[in-house]
Amino acid sequence: MTAPAPLMSLVWTDHVTGRRGFLVVDRLVRGVASGGLRMRPGCTLEEVAGLARGMTMKEALHYDPEARYVPLGGAKGGIDCDPQEPQAYGLLVRYLRAMRPYIESFWTTGEDLGLTQDLVDRAAVEAGLVSSVQAVYPLLDDEAAARGRLADAFAVEVDGIGLDELAGGCGVAESVLAALDRAEVPYAGTRVAVQGLGTMGGATARFLARAGLTVVAVADVKGTIANPAGLDVEALLAARDGYGAVDRRVLRPGDRELSGEAWLSADAEVLVPAAVSYAIDTGNQHGIRARWIVEAANMPVLPEAEELLAARGVAVLPDVVVNSATNAWWWWTLFGDIGPDADEAFAYIRRSMRALVELMLDRADADGTTPRAAAHAMVTDRLPVIADRFGWYR
Repeated sequence: MTAPAPLMSLVWTDHVTGRRGFLVVDRLVRGVASGGLRMRPGCTLEEVAGLARGMTMKEALHYDPEARYVPLGGAKGGIDCDPQEPQAYGLLVRYLRAMRPYIESFWTTGEDLGLTQDLVDRAAVEAGLVSSVQAVYPLLDDEAAARGRLADAFAVEVDGIGLDELAGGCGVAESVLAALDRAEVPYAGTRVAVQGLGTMGGATARFLARAGLTVVAVADVKGTIANPAGLDVEALLAARDGYGAVDRRVLRPGDRELSGEAWLSADAEVLVPAAVSYAIDTGNQHGIRARWIVEAANMPVLPEAEELLAARGVAVLPDVVVNSATNAWWWWTLFGDIGPDADEAFAYIRRSMRALVELMLDRADADGTTPRAAAHAMVTDRLPVIADRFGWYR
């Protein structure tokens, strides 16, 4: 589908550092748009615009007329800075202060690449905001109950990791399992390589390992850790720093340290890029031996590379479906479709994501196209339905 021009694009320059920040609102539904804020060196307006369009698609794909969750429009924010730089936090506060009128009025945001929700929340308070999602409050039936429910959900931990950090990875893992089930491939013996062991990649690795798959490689900023017999995922998760980098002192004798690109050519059936955008391009796709690439990160596979992969029989399960559970979990919880309970959340995520993946793959088979093209077609079908109910984007 051809993406229309976004509703609003904004470029901001920090008066202290000269760094640039961006906000793109792709569309509004009932006056509100949803999409996280990322911070990474080299972030561009074009990148943020693509991410904002992806958020519009994620919201549309999760629309259920029987649910309390109200579909929103899509938006995204970005800051061109290394989040580990000493000046990064002050830059984040100034960005949020500059964006305060939009966050108060129509942009709900949260963590994305390079930022944690705790950090966004702390900076939002310093910037004078009530909440990073306060624009959605007027759409709630009972704001106090909804905010309390979400706060309770954020306080839930499962084996040392917060429920908010696990929701997205649960959805990614269920997408993998749905694809394996469809192909009648057993979980035991299926090997997985994951790029990124932060919030999304770490949770995905945990859920897949607990489902019986073998995680044979994980990559972080220091390089790739590999073991063909399988890595101890829980030990690696426990040894992460705040940026997802693993302390190598926990590695076992059979674990090997390889180059940062080695995860791409790992002897694995499933690759999960869960770190940066544009990770797989025409120059490195030829080394991929996997059968499935499951996009836990936003826009990790360039379109030209995806065409070459498809010609080789490698299926790319797109980010707009695969990693959409994080955003949806927020709204399912806030609007009251689920309560602040891990078991209930995981069951709802698994059921919703499996249904969505199966619909996408059915559509791809019926149309003789790729999963991404099928997901875009599903969005095209659903947007008029949302328009009929909510008066379209306004």
